[in-house]
Amino acid sequence: MGLKTLIVDDEPVARKVLREELESLGGVDVIGEADNGVAALDQIAVRRPDLVLLDLQMPGMGGFEVIRQLRHGVHLPVIVIVTAYDQYALEAFSAGAIDYLLKPVGQDRLAEAIEKARRISGQEAVERLARLQEIADPLLPAQRLKKIVGKAGDEYFLLDASEIFAFHAEGDIVWISTGRRRYQATQTLKVLADRLANAGFQRIHRNALVNVDHVRKMSALSSQRWLITLSNAQEFIASKRQARGIRRLVNW
Repeated sequence: MGLKTLIVDDEPVARKVLREELESLGGVDVIGEADNGVAALDQIAVRRPDLVLLDLQMPGMGGFEVIRQLRHGVHLPVIVIVTAYDQYALEAFSAGAIDYLLKPVGQDRLAEAIEKARRISGQEAVERLARLQEIADPLLPAQRLKKIVGKAGDEYFLLDASEIFAFHAEGDIVWISTGRRRYQATQTLKVLADRLANAGFQRIHRNALVNVDHVRKMSALSSQRWLITLSNAQEFIASKRQARGIRRLVNW
């Protein structure tokens, strides 16, 4: 059996390309794929891969969080980062003696990473992972997000998370509020909440997700309900439990 390898990436095309490239190299046994961090942790525990090719940017639990969750007492594979960006992450992982692959992945570069993985002993894998976790912890809150797509008429706009005040669902439609205009989202509120879990957004109602950086005022309506006012004067009613989430994020 070759090097047991798990591919973790939320994009099916990216996983397919990696699998085909790995199969063409020989000496590699792709034992599974995962499209999110939770599934990756499950497969690492059950399948015990020698190597994990790990994407950093995934909805819900991203690659940094997967790394942080891998602790002693579970199987510890060699981790090779696969990313379309980010310069600070590439520099950090390189300094930590952990390899990375920059998308789109070239076959020569992939072969080089696989060869490095073969040479790593079990103890060295543990030491490398410990170093990687040290790097991942401070970077986790600052993961760079892919753009949020908003639709206005027949046009699509790429929005930064920081410019978004709130997401609000009305039936099957999810609206994106910014300081200038309103857009229609192309994803469900649940998917957006998962993607933005580490980016300062808080679910304050089953139909609303707000950017904590744009919360201007919190007013108690009763012992169980709060009025949340954003800096664009948009208002939402949240339960006491949901409002507690905002207070926790702002250390109040």
